[in-house]
This record gives sequence, structure tokens and C-alpha cells, in this order.
Amino acid sequence: MSDSIELGIPGLSLDVGDHVCCFYRGRSERDRILGSYLGAGLRSGDRCVCVLDGIDQGAVPALPDQVLPDEPLGGQLDVHMSQDTYLRDGSFSPAAMLTFWNDVVGSAIASGYLVSRAVGEMTWALRQMPGVEELVEYEAELNYFLPRYPQVILCLYDLERFDGDILVDILKTHPKVLVGGMVLDNPYYLEPAEFLAARR
Repeated sequence: MSDSIELGIPGLSLDVGDHVCCFYRGRSERDRILGSYLGAGLRSGDRCVCVLDGIDQGAVPALPDQVLPDEPLGGQLDVHMSQDTYLRDGSFSPAAMLTFWNDVVGSAIASGYLVSRAVGEMTWALRQMPGVEELVEYEAELNYFLPRYPQVILCLYDLERFDGDILVDILKTHPKVLVGGMVLDNPYYLEPAEFLAARR
């Protein structure tokens, strides 16, 4: 298995183990990124797990025919909604969400998938619900989870909706950033122990 996977955007790839913060503007750009990322995963035979936000977004954006595999998808594409994952039981629990990822990714690898690629749309954190203030601690903790399995996690942040204060901390918790059609090593990234110690 290669340690590099295609992002789906021409000329861009990610390394297995990457935790990437993706900054975008508006739903149309979100859909283009999702379509590219998931389409590349489906072509490659990866297990794709997608968590979307919003009641009206219950379906993955349409994927072009040329990115779909010849065989039926079966369980290769797993779609969830934020209210059933991040905000299950009406609140956000980092521990519960990490258990969700461990169960989903662990079962995918155990069933024979070589790579799991996950994507989470993070606008759920803008709601006034219990626990959402723990978002950045959760993002830091994800960096401890990444090495457990051959996986990549892409976190989607809409620049039109998140303000600068939260985005500064979001940057500190992601080793790589996807912005403006480029994947960049993040010079603002802090190792989780350092970040969490500073937060405490």
C-alpha cells in the first residue's frame, strides 16, 4: 500500500495519517471539494465516511460518473448527519465522537479496506448546544487517534461562517491545511500535548 493518496484535486495528494483542515467559502465550494475527495476515494477502493451538517444536506453532493467505480458501492460510502454523530443526544462529547470514529474506522480496516478516508463538515459547532465549546480540544485529540489506523481525516470549515478567533485555534490543531487549491504544511500547528496544556 502506498503511503500517499490522491486528494481528487489535480496535482494534490495527502499522506496516510494526515489530519487536514480544509477552508472553503460557501456550499458550492464545499460540494466541489467533497466530490473530488470522495470520488478519489471511491476510485481507489478506500472506505469513505462522510459526516454532513444540516437537515437539508442528507445526501452527498452528486459525484461525476467518471469518478464512480465500475462495481456497486456496497458499504464503501458511509454517510452520516451531524445530529446523529457530533450532536447525538443533543450535545457534543469529544469522547463519544472519538469512540464513533474508532468504531467506524476500526471496522472498515478489520473488514479489509486498506485505507479509510473521513470527512466532517464542522458548521454544527456554531450552534448554541452543550459541549460545542470543546471543539478545539477534540480537534487536538484527533491527532492522537490518527496513528491507530491507515486513515486520513479532512475537517471542513466555512470561512463565511466561522470567525477569526476560532479559526486561529483550529489552525493550531491541524498539521496540514487545504486552502485555495493547495495543501500546505501548517507552521502554526502545535502538538496535541502542548496545545492542550496551554488550553488548561
